[in-house]
Amino acid sequence: MTGNILLNGKKKRLEYGAVAYVTQEDVMLGTLTVRETLTYSAHLRLPTTLSKEEVKDIVEGTIIEMGLQDCGDTVIGNWHRRGISGGEKKRLSIALEILTMPKMLFLDEPTSGLDSASAFFVVQSLRNIARDGRTVVSSIHQPSSEVFALFDDLFLLSGGETVYFGEAKMAVQFFAEAGFPCPSRRNPSDHFLRCINSDFDAITATLKGSQRLRDKPTSSDPFMEMATAQIKSALVEKHRDSKYAKMARARSQEISKIEGLEVETKSGSQATWWKQLTTLTKRSFVNMCRDVGYYWARIVIYILVSICVGTVFYDVGYGNTAILARVACGAFITGFMTFMSIGGFPSFIEELKVFNKERLNGYYGVAAYTLSNFLSAFPFLVTISLITGTITFYLVKFRSGFSHYAFFCLNIFFSIAVIESLMMVVASMVPNYLMGIVTGAGIIGILMMTSGFFRLLPDLPKIFWRYPISYISFSSWALQGAYKNDFIGLEFDPLLPGDRKLTGDEIITKYFGVSVDRSKWWDLTAVVVILICYRLIFFIILKMKEKASPFLQEIYAKKTLEHLDKRPSFRKVPSLASSKRHQPLHSLSSQEGLNSPLH
Repeated sequence: MTGNILLNGKKKRLEYGAVAYVTQEDVMLGTLTVRETLTYSAHLRLPTTLSKEEVKDIVEGTIIEMGLQDCGDTVIGNWHRRGISGGEKKRLSIALEILTMPKMLFLDEPTSGLDSASAFFVVQSLRNIARDGRTVVSSIHQPSSEVFALFDDLFLLSGGETVYFGEAKMAVQFFAEAGFPCPSRRNPSDHFLRCINSDFDAITATLKGSQRLRDKPTSSDPFMEMATAQIKSALVEKHRDSKYAKMARARSQEISKIEGLEVETKSGSQATWWKQLTTLTKRSFVNMCRDVGYYWARIVIYILVSICVGTVFYDVGYGNTAILARVACGAFITGFMTFMSIGGFPSFIEELKVFNKERLNGYYGVAAYTLSNFLSAFPFLVTISLITGTITFYLVKFRSGFSHYAFFCLNIFFSIAVIESLMMVVASMVPNYLMGIVTGAGIIGILMMTSGFFRLLPDLPKIFWRYPISYISFSSWALQGAYKNDFIGLEFDPLLPGDRKLTGDEIITKYFGVSVDRSKWWDLTAVVVILICYRLIFFIILKMKEKASPFLQEIYAKKTLEHLDKRPSFRKVPSLASSKRHQPLHSLSSQEGLNSPLH
């Protein structure tokens, strides 16, 4: 679609600050309360120069304006905790966007899924916003008569053509003048949709069939005898030269001539980058603390699995059979136990949805989000690593010494962090949760195969599996470091009694193909480098998706138009008056005679 965007008659872009958009889906962190959600959003977007008291006053004023006082300290709600109602959630979505006092507010079907009372309160809140001097533009889904009465103006579109544009209360009169009066006991909005929505033709055909089956006389309803396309065509022709269209054109031209109506726009959030980072970190940490599925469930599972590993390999000793036991235990800890980190993927998906929405609305940058996510998760990862490391290290009785214990815990920490970073990369690329779990598990499984446990590193096929897969696999580096940390400096019983004892260096070199030329700390550094690379890849993907988004949306729009062309409401039928309206579609502004003053 092409056309001009005019704000008060001047050609403008719909930029941040002047315009806000409320999506149909309410995307918020369910663990936060209404007041916390608004407060964090205010700190992310409002100027850093504002004091805490000033921000608090703005938040409280918004809560009062949207009628959310009763649920201000109630959590929004998620999969394991009940929260606010659907209507309150919708009003909160609106409250988030009016924090910055935009001049225009667009809403996509704000009453979808709500009962009549909740829908009324939502639209009543929008009416209050409009009375405050702001413009509210909303598509509406099947409004009740009470909700419809709250609207000032009505813009009816069908197939991209204007059916009516003017005062909402005058629409009934226009339809009556066009020969399609609204029955006295019918909701006006239902009548308007019945006149212009071709999907009702199927209903009419069904009703006719049922009447014939019952031998009932043909209904006197005019809609039973006329196709919706004919009715719509008559309405479009009637409106084009009607007094309502002339009034709309005159009013628009009158506004465009008024001087001093420049709309102020901002380049983005007015908060500093550091303020955004600290706010995002605090919010994400609170969310992780309150979401049972994010880390707490995993901590419990890690404790149970650690106890199981520790008791199975308890006091493994230095016998000959202990060699394979130590290797298997190290491989299980650095491989399978870190694999459990994918358990937090569903919670991260929900957080990523919030990021996508807030990023599109200009709340903050990609860098601040990427770094804040790692900082907020850091305490939990440390907790998991220390608990897992302490239980298994001292129950299995790996090589004693604080430096060995510290390396053991650090190795677990960075391995888990790598898995989480990898799953973040997967989440940014796949369309849904199920695909993410399958893809992530498959990638981790491939990386684990080249760790050097299932097949020794020197024996891996040189092409692809040894170079480069084993080198970019965190598990191969983590496992080599674990071998060195445990075996070097120890001696083990020989296979046959009387032979000399086997040294740890000899075992990992000859039997497990691990070179001791480099330090275990070098192996740990390689894991850290892989972690940083995954985070950078995640950052780059998010940035590239922003750049590629317009191109992808264009492709999606073309496919959508191809699909819509097949619908009855988009099929072109002969006009009752003339065929002029079947010329190529023009912009809405040109249809109303409102071409840009710049042309």
